[in-house]
Amino acid sequence: MSVWDDLVGQDRVIDTLKSAAAAAAQATPGSAMTHAWLFTGPPGSGRSNAARAFAAALLCGDHGESESAERATVLSGTHADVTVVATEKVTISIDEVRGLVQEAQRSPAGGKWRIIIIEDADRMAERTSNVLLKAIEEPPARTVWLLCAPSPADVVTTIRSRCRALTLRVPPPEAVAELLVRKYGVDPGLARESSLAAQSHIGRARRLATDEVSRGHRDSNIRLPGAIGSVGQAILAAGELVERSAAESKALTEERSAQERAELLRSLGAESGQTLPPALRAQVRQLEEDQKRRATRAQRDVLDRAMVDLLSLYRDVLMVQLGAGEELMNIGYTSQVHEMARTSTPNATLGRLDALATARRRLKTNTSPLLAMEALTLSLR
Repeated sequence: MSVWDDLVGQDRVIDTLKSAAAAAAQATPGSAMTHAWLFTGPPGSGRSNAARAFAAALLCGDHGESESAERATVLSGTHADVTVVATEKVTISIDEVRGLVQEAQRSPAGGKWRIIIIEDADRMAERTSNVLLKAIEEPPARTVWLLCAPSPADVVTTIRSRCRALTLRVPPPEAVAELLVRKYGVDPGLARESSLAAQSHIGRARRLATDEVSRGHRDSNIRLPGAIGSVGQAILAAGELVERSAAESKALTEERSAQERAELLRSLGAESGQTLPPALRAQVRQLEEDQKRRATRAQRDVLDRAMVDLLSLYRDVLMVQLGAGEELMNIGYTSQVHEMARTSTPNATLGRLDALATARRRLKTNTSPLLAMEALTLSLR
């Protein structure tokens, strides 16, 4: 089984990376190989998977064409020569990047390359990116940087101009459905429905196909417009949506946060509930701040997924209203889509799509989630 098998619908990108891996194996790498790469593509296109697969191809003797212990450690992020940064906070801190710059100066421990993968390069502020600039511009001979971002515009120009860019496309739903059937044993009908509902986002499609709770959350999101017939109902629906997102994000982060705190206290020689000396409190406070930022991002991500679900719903409504003949993304909600199309107009649907886009932009700022959702539900009413 090749390391590229799970990178669906990206044949052109795979060919480029295979050529680079082959060139990298030579004593003097040719022009196909370079020291800095920028993987871009919409969410769910597999840009992080492409970066990890490329890292495995560079470090494995057979370029990742067969299963091996070395390949497994690269893909899991535990290889000694591969450093992966996948932040769960709103931004990547400048101290984290300084640590990566220092890491990049080290020689490979056992392989031919030291590889640093930044899965959320778009979450670096300009000042933070400037710290990275020199390391990317003049890296050690055996260091490779692999940066991932939704689009080239999400990375500062100075970094972007020093990387070789690869753009991944949204894979076709059929390819995503085939992956779900082949890798996870999902029923073909459910695989197709999940890949369409997820808009070919591979990770989201897998969750919908394999997790009943995720399907329940999506069902609540899709049925939201039917519950906001009045101003009062719109306000209540916004509150319920925020509360549900907070509960879901808490479930995702609470257990991990408790484990991290317990591990930190143990490493400091302290016990839970014990009063810490002032010299140790700063470390605990820093952990708490990091966990708070992670929880904030988790809630924003949950709300954003809800709005993506609603975008797909109103997209379907608009297609029906315009008689476009396109396949619906929400094939399990055909009657609801046609009823919404019948009782509205294309202009009204476009206005609701604009409201959803505005709400997504607001969530990326410091806007209160509740205020953003109240404005949204009033617009959808």
